Amino acid sequence: MDAPTLPSIAPSKSKTRPLDHITVVALEHAIAAPFCTRQLADLGARVIKIERPGTGDFARAYDQRARGLSSHFVWVNRSKESLALDLKVPQHLAVLKALVAKADVLVQNLAPGATARMGLDAATLRAHNPRLIVCDISGYGNDGPYRDKKAYDLLIQSEAGYLSVTGTPEQPSKSGNSIADIAAGMYAYSNILSALLQREKTGEGSHIDVSMLEALTEWMGFPMYYAMDGASPPPRNAAAHATIYPYGPFQVGGQLGIHGEHIGTVMLGLQNEREWAQFCQHVLVQPTLAGDPRFHSNAQRNDNRLDLQSIILNTFAQLTLEQVTERLERAQIANARMNNMADLWAHPQLQARQRWTQVASPAGELPALLPPGRQTAFNYRMDPIPQVGEHTASILNELGMRL
Repeated sequence: MDAPTLPSIAPSKSKTRPLDHITVVALEHAIAAPFCTRQLADLGARVIKIERPGTGDFARAYDQRARGLSSHFVWVNRSKESLALDLKVPQHLAVLKALVAKADVLVQNLAPGATARMGLDAATLRAHNPRLIVCDISGYGNDGPYRDKKAYDLLIQSEAGYLSVTGTPEQPSKSGNSIADIAAGMYAYSNILSALLQREKTGEGSHIDVSMLEALTEWMGFPMYYAMDGASPPPRNAAAHATIYPYGPFQVGGQLGIHGEHIGTVMLGLQNEREWAQFCQHVLVQPTLAGDPRFHSNAQRNDNRLDLQSIILNTFAQLTLEQVTERLERAQIANARMNNMADLWAHPQLQARQRWTQVASPAGELPALLPPGRQTAFNYRMDPIPQVGEHTASILNELGMRL
């Protein structure tokens, strides 16, 4: 895939960033913890990533799709320093402990109990460095009957009930990205920022215990309350909304693939009765339908969605995707294209808002999306993706230590 056009980025008003003074040591692998620490690095934090000598973070070997590098690793590991240590070797472990003693934050997502066995648990470390913030990220948390249960993203999606409301009536489906890891990484990131603010008030660090299960369960709030007190849960409706209708993908006629199949699909969503009336008048061109007792509220439309679906599809079958989109826009009905990854790389809105820049990597310059949220006070840090152990010598020199 060709890289997007890369516009110049306007210089910031300040050369400092919010976390320029913060050092983070990361005992991390896979996605959850690296996603958290990359965002800390985006804000200027110095993130020192501890990796196995030679192979490094096992996410480096997930694939080779990013010009020979792992797509997962490229995504979550820019702007970090890589320190290669074998923590089973006492001399290497001593280097890590010396580094943590001077750090502001330790983030780790090793197996539960692993850091305690090395003397790197929060209680031990904070006894010597009370200002230290320790953030543990795990599947199920540091206690409870599931503490030692293995936890991968798909397994947490299942435990958190995500699969029960995602997919088709016949087949549950996982998210196409690592949603449980992302949720945990986001809550770790926000908790660390909160802990840094609190430390400014109290002078004390803290211990943060983030679980993937609790993070994704928080994101399941709507379906949980919908099914409260034994009520039926939201049904799996593929890309359609479980309880609002019409809301989801609708096939459009007028465009055929090379085998004669329909390739036009529009995504649309109605939220209220005003929009329903507009939809009937300007999109379906059947204004009297708005008063049909089968459809006069969302509850009725949802109960009679098969009847309404037939009416919508019959109308759309006579139109091209462009014609349907034009009608939806004229009626001010929310709609979207069903983009693939190539479409997203080339998305005109991302281009217009200058959201792309470049980062260096062992494979050369790579396109990188700027972090969400424009800033007028500073520029985000967008430094290289490191090789395994690239910064080992310089960090050892800084500590006055040798291996």
